[in-house]
Amino acid sequence: MSLLQDRITQCCQRLKLARIATDWPALADEAVKHQASLGEFLERILSAECEGRDQRSREVLLKLATLPSIKTLEGYDFAFASGAPRKKIVELGGLAFIERAENVVFLGPSGVGKTHIASALALKATQAGIKTRFITAADLMLQLALAKTQGRLTRFMNLAVLGPRLLVIDELGYLPFGREEANLFFHVIAKRYERASTIVTSNLPFAQWATTLAEDATLTAALLDRLLHHVHIVQISGESYRLKDRKKVGHLTVPGASQAAVLPPPSASAPRGRTAHKD
Repeated sequence: MSLLQDRITQCCQRLKLARIATDWPALADEAVKHQASLGEFLERILSAECEGRDQRSREVLLKLATLPSIKTLEGYDFAFASGAPRKKIVELGGLAFIERAENVVFLGPSGVGKTHIASALALKATQAGIKTRFITAADLMLQLALAKTQGRLTRFMNLAVLGPRLLVIDELGYLPFGREEANLFFHVIAKRYERASTIVTSNLPFAQWATTLAEDATLTAALLDRLLHHVHIVQISGESYRLKDRKKVGHLTVPGASQAAVLPPPSASAPRGRTAHKD
């Protein structure tokens, strides 16, 4: 390494310009080859640094999102999931709902791809530079209860609940909440109301959410009032994708597997005077 290269490397290390440190020799050779001006060369090395920082930022956001697996909308089998509203799901992939602090609720039986689509939207959000967190409803309640017991509930709410611009809460309804858990879940939805976007997946129609929320009809109504004020409701019907191969060879029959969650009357899902975007 020449003295000039050594000095440039040291300057890049001090200024934390990792991408310039590695890319500048090749970019310099290319600039000489194409007789680029000094200004054009400067633009190219600065663009390389910006690209590198963006990539590192996306990697950090992806790690912090704690996705269960990497899923994409392109990898979703719309041919099998004929009950999935493709146009609406693709539209959500544009992430405009996050800019408008709107919510999304995916309803449908187990195995129709609710978690896949929610994970794919979360992945797209991280790649767009949006702070995101994915968590199951059961794990969220465990973490909230622990934070409350340890006297750090407010801090946890600020960091883990209010921090992400997109919060994905998966599998609501698979395990019932006790009274304290239901209250904590209500506070999650209430604190994010009109401030940030929340995606919820559930196998239960709205009319049955009270069975999960400690049989508290009043709390459930208040929660739905906030969650469904600005919302995209995506109803997915069909059979379980995970069980399709076994059913093809006659090894398994799942009664009622194709039954979708039933939406409530409009008055129940969208309070009067408020707008809900539905499929």
